[in-house]
Amino acid sequence: MPGLHRNRSTVHVQIRHVAFLLVSALMTGCAPGTNALVDTVRDAMQSGPGVSSRALNPAFRYLRVKIDRREVLLALGNVEDHPGGPVEVWYSAAREVLRMQNGRLVGAVGLTTEWREVSLPALPPWGELARNTAPFRWERVRDVMPGYRYGVRDALTLSAVTLPPRSELIGLAPESLAWFEERGGDLPPARYAVEFRDGAATVVYGEQCLADKLCFSWQRWTAQQNNPVPN
Repeated sequence: MPGLHRNRSTVHVQIRHVAFLLVSALMTGCAPGTNALVDTVRDAMQSGPGVSSRALNPAFRYLRVKIDRREVLLALGNVEDHPGGPVEVWYSAAREVLRMQNGRLVGAVGLTTEWREVSLPALPPWGELARNTAPFRWERVRDVMPGYRYGVRDALTLSAVTLPPRSELIGLAPESLAWFEERGGDLPPARYAVEFRDGAATVVYGEQCLADKLCFSWQRWTAQQNNPVPN
């Protein structure tokens, strides 16, 4: 089955392009009306203490990621069409790139462990999974660097679970979400929190490990969550 990524050279071009935009933004100040991604790099791709309290541009979409005790904001760079569902491509100022489809990680570059190519089968919608009392079993195939590990197959089991005792979720009531846990392969379990609203299902929070000791949480984030309206 073909991977969800573009080929490696294309991914590397994306990273170099984002790095160029970042440098240009810092050096030129980016006059109004400049490319939106440049503004995103300048205004939104931030990391370090206080990320969740900085003013953000409400025109953009964000991910709040916690990894290695860092809090990082990634900005949505583009959305790619795919038969299995849109693939969102998120960029950080440190040139990390995450690719996500229906809340699942389908690519990561720029980290100490990278998933270069990821293939997923056709998966049931989250609403169907929430109604299913039996665990859902499926297989993921991924290429991993470093180590040139190609075609790593993970036999996974996805189950609806009760509210976890703790998470990195903030600003949302965890009991209002449907929670799932995914186990299998050689990695710690992944976790997903799904919001059902107006007939649509959106994964708003997740926990994922790229390697045994490289795990992160992510949450869909808005400028309003960083810039609350005063009472």
